[in-house]
Amino acid sequence: MQYVSTRDVSTSYMASQAIIQGLAPDGGLMTPFYIPKLPGKALEDLKSMSYQHRAVYIMKQFLEEFSVKELTDFAAAAYGPEKFDTPAVAPVRSLDGNTHCLELWHGPTCAFKDMALQMLPHLLTASLTKREEEKTVCILVATSGDTGKGALEGFKDVPHTRIMVFYPRDGVSQVQELQMVTQEGNNVGVTAVRGNFDDAQSGVKRLFSDGELRRTLADRGFFFSSANSINWGRVLPQIVYYISAYCDLMRDEKIAPGQTINVCVPTGNFGNILAAYYAKEMGVPIGKLICASNSNNVLTDFIRTGVYDRKRPFHNTMSPSMDILISSNLERLLFALTQDTQEVKQYMEQLNTSGRYEVRKPILERLQKLFQGYCCDDRETQRVIGEVYRQHDYLIDPHTAVAFSALDQYRKESGDDTPCVVVSTASPFKFCDNVLGALGVTEVAQGLDALDQLSAKTGLPAPAPLSSLRNKEIRFTRTVEKENMVDAVLSMLV
Repeated sequence: MQYVSTRDVSTSYMASQAIIQGLAPDGGLMTPFYIPKLPGKALEDLKSMSYQHRAVYIMKQFLEEFSVKELTDFAAAAYGPEKFDTPAVAPVRSLDGNTHCLELWHGPTCAFKDMALQMLPHLLTASLTKREEEKTVCILVATSGDTGKGALEGFKDVPHTRIMVFYPRDGVSQVQELQMVTQEGNNVGVTAVRGNFDDAQSGVKRLFSDGELRRTLADRGFFFSSANSINWGRVLPQIVYYISAYCDLMRDEKIAPGQTINVCVPTGNFGNILAAYYAKEMGVPIGKLICASNSNNVLTDFIRTGVYDRKRPFHNTMSPSMDILISSNLERLLFALTQDTQEVKQYMEQLNTSGRYEVRKPILERLQKLFQGYCCDDRETQRVIGEVYRQHDYLIDPHTAVAFSALDQYRKESGDDTPCVVVSTASPFKFCDNVLGALGVTEVAQGLDALDQLSAKTGLPAPAPLSSLRNKEIRFTRTVEKENMVDAVLSMLV
């Protein structure tokens, strides 16, 4: 399996090279040359396997350099009981006959990013060994909330790595910020950026493309890589849980073998729903991919019109991991739909220079056959949290509520009652204030006391990784302007 840039297919890379580099030298995203198809009886065979064994089977299709033993060891370490609080790892909870919730928040940071970021350090360190790389890799991460903590936890004290996370100063929840600034480990750094997530993400991309900085760091014995979903090593493990969810529904006789399902995904940077698209391309019977956005509805508009326009007001919402106007992984989808690197490159150049681009009509038609896009504001998000709790005795976080709203809009608009998997991306305890408000609580406790308040209100225990934050020391307090992110990197890599 070879990998190419979304902007240039003339050079191919092995999987280990793609994972190490993170971003292609031309600024494009590393993508498989083709998407492998699952063998005819694969879903039936996978049905009885553990999540760990499913991960090995699926990832091996893309990672020819890696042995089954290597991947088995990685999966056991990444998804074992010391990391995840349920043997199912990514359990499916059925709310009714046609609505199923894929819970991706049972890992050490209580968010879906754990599904990939517990695996990525194993893939990256093994890739470094395979390429005989002697320098230390510096992982740069921009986060809108959950990626930062997931990456920090995944790479904590991993040999031959350093990790620096940048987050928007006022653009994450209090719990998300506490998770990051109290992070343990001798190889980690956390810096707040004055601005929004797009500022942080654009800043990280500038650091990657700064030739002089790369030469300076090479002289110090370092080189850059990424743990954001621009890295193929992040996207690949996410494909696993969509295939796993389908297998669980078959195993539990919620669907018949071969029956079509829809998937509804709360979406910001487009990596999560892109993984669902790849699962569909591999042969999983997925019908519509329903893209759910909050008030930052750039993707909803793009799917409906073919115009991607980031020149619009930026909203800080109660679903901060989706507060994004530049959805990086959309570039991979454009590559898949166009099969034309020059066209993709042209779109990305237009986005960079003018803030917008419009795809050709045939591309829009292909897009709309696959995807539907919907959005909702904070008021609707809170209403849905309360409604789902009252109707199903099931507690969801704001991001998941955005997805439930999108599914409801889609079903009313289309009349399509196909069974649907709604992706639940974070524990509701990470957003206690907004969840409590949705449940009718008018006086919310301060700080981490809100965890106890939500637990008392619902009878559900707060996840241990969040409760333990009370006892942790704040280690990182630095804030920089977006133009000065390089200073934070240089001060760490000495």
